[in-house]
Amino acid sequence: MAKKSTHTSETPATQLLRAHKIAFTEHPYEYVEHGGAQRGAEMLGLDPFTVIKTLVMQDQDAKPLIVLMHGNRTVSTKNLARQIGAKSVEPCKPEVAQRHSGYMVGGTSPFGTRREMPVYVESTVLELPRIVLNGGRRGYLIGIDPQVCVALLGAKPVQCALAE
Repeated sequence: MAKKSTHTSETPATQLLRAHKIAFTEHPYEYVEHGGAQRGAEMLGLDPFTVIKTLVMQDQDAKPLIVLMHGNRTVSTKNLARQIGAKSVEPCKPEVAQRHSGYMVGGTSPFGTRREMPVYVESTVLELPRIVLNGGRRGYLIGIDPQVCVALLGAKPVQCALAE
């Protein structure tokens, strides 16, 4: 049986990473609707703690922001709001998230978004030697050093993880 190609066509995320000469690995998998990071981790044989979700949220004034969270954790919106100085934070509706990011929900990458948004990262993500997150297309994850999120996106560490 022929080996399946692991190269996927460019996305705004991969274009941005290549432009900044950031090394990354590609991890395509068969996308399943509503499967989430847990499903992607399972299909690729990865620890869901190292597969990072890109969540588009908004504050009380409907200003968008991105949260990078472990695949097997949820965001405490109360803790997040308190840490970033907002009255409240909530997930954006899918169509709103898509409008802000330029990506389809399920394929959202923090890199190469349509609109510049503040990025917050669960602090324990930055302690990992390597993470896998969405590369800008459903069924397409990329592996990078988590410090790239700080260097390239200005991601600010927060503590807002809840176990699922």
